[in-house]
Amino acid sequence: MSVSYKKLWKLLIDKDMKKKDLCERAGISPASVTKMGRNGHVTTEILVKICTALDCRIEDIVEIVPDEKYSANGETRC
Repeated sequence: MSVSYKKLWKLLIDKDMKKKDLCERAGISPASVTKMGRNGHVTTEILVKICTALDCRIEDIVEIVPDEKYSANGETRC
C-alpha cells in the first residue's frame, strides 16, 4: 500500500492556494510539502495541522492506494 496526496493538491486548487500558502497557514516546513509531493510519508501531526488549516478531514487530503504488484483480491501478481 502507498499514500497519495492528490486530494490535497486538488483541494489547494479549489481554495486557490499555493503550496507556500499551505506552509504558512498550517505552520509546516516546505520539506514536508516536498515529501507529500513525492507521495512520501509525513507524520500524523503534519496531517492534523493541514486539516486544521484547511478546515477539512483527513480523508479529504490523503488516500491509501494499493501497490500495483497486488491484484484487487490481494493476491501477488507475477
